[in-house]
Amino acid sequence: MYTQNRAPKNYKTMGSFSSNFLRLLSQTKLLTSHVNKGQHKQALSLFHQIHSTLSLSLDPFVFPLALKSCAALNSPQLGATIHAYTYKAAFASNPFVACALVDMYGKCVSLTYARQLFDETPERNVVVWNAMISLYARENDIGSALELFRAMNVAVAPNSSTFNAIIAGLAETEDGFSKAVSCYREMGKMGLRPNLITVLALLRACIGKADLNLIEQIHGYSIRNDIDPDPQLRSGLIEAYGRCGCLEKAHQVFVSMRERDVVAWSSLISVYALHGQAGPALEVFKQMEKANVKPDGITFLGVLKACSHAGLADEAQMYFSRMRVRYGVEANSDHYACLIDVLSRAGRLHQAYDVIRKMPVKVTAKAWGALLASCRTYGEVELAEIAGRALFEVEPENAANFVILARIYASNGRFEEAERLRREMIKRGMKSAPGSSWVVHQD
Repeated sequence: MYTQNRAPKNYKTMGSFSSNFLRLLSQTKLLTSHVNKGQHKQALSLFHQIHSTLSLSLDPFVFPLALKSCAALNSPQLGATIHAYTYKAAFASNPFVACALVDMYGKCVSLTYARQLFDETPERNVVVWNAMISLYARENDIGSALELFRAMNVAVAPNSSTFNAIIAGLAETEDGFSKAVSCYREMGKMGLRPNLITVLALLRACIGKADLNLIEQIHGYSIRNDIDPDPQLRSGLIEAYGRCGCLEKAHQVFVSMRERDVVAWSSLISVYALHGQAGPALEVFKQMEKANVKPDGITFLGVLKACSHAGLADEAQMYFSRMRVRYGVEANSDHYACLIDVLSRAGRLHQAYDVIRKMPVKVTAKAWGALLASCRTYGEVELAEIAGRALFEVEPENAANFVILARIYASNGRFEEAERLRREMIKRGMKSAPGSSWVVHQD
């Protein structure tokens, strides 16, 4: 009787364990799906349900998913609570959990706290190192990222993700373009293959260096390795070629795309606008509308810049109105600056000033500067004084504003006011910078 009574009890226990395990597996898959889709509130709600209802111990890979959602929602308190759970479950030293904790604290609390946690982590694999390096690069602390990268080489071999973070960080700095390219070369020497993230980061460095040869190398590499079809890369190539003045190649990349999203259309419009090609830029915009691709704020910024370069004041006003009325795109400071620039260039100074007075967003130095520069062209002293005073407050260290207003005064015979501004510049220790230009030569 004893043996007969034990068998059903064991089967029941095993069945309960199996049922819990299958539930955990199913809900972990659902949790992963929520996180990958950016459904972070649903993910955290599900994590709470898993943690509170299942009697089975949680898998260590459940915690990084929940911590990723905490970072996305900027929820440090909830992240700290989950951190406490990892200690209770003895998972805090797990490299993948440690990586997620470092990332969460770096994004939601501070780099200092994240670095402290990183230093205290006993088992640091390449993923943990990459998390801390990426945080530094993300916050533009490229010096600390490079320092940690050098220390990492002693402890753990870097991988492609490590180099991607460093290249991306360097590409965002004014003097880091050449260093980013050197880092890319070093990556190749270590036998690591560049991927989509690598080439996207490297393209930004190429634009900064105006390195057409390297852009072509990246383009060729992407074709050979089947990265080329990616629409994000194609749009990046359009911008890179366009900014280097190769408008024909930029157009060829655009034409070769089977599906063109708003980024691709906007990229081509922007590069035409950059080079003063208003006709082609506006024609591309018309084609975009015919293709039923909804333009966004970046699209209209390119359109307005094209109008500004060509002096198309009426067209600029029309597109500015269409942006808000037809497409529901709210104008930001850059859009207003473009409109003010084109109106000012056309001599509609009072109309431009009226736009400034009615702007629902902050008036930037670009907007006031456009008005001031055109006041000099058209000899408008009264508005020049208004724009000048505003600029002295917005950017008090910019000597160019003092110089322009002084020259406007002098051109109108108001030499005392001009001299007063020059004395003010001397008092502030300001010097007008000499003009300069640069040309990139390609063999």
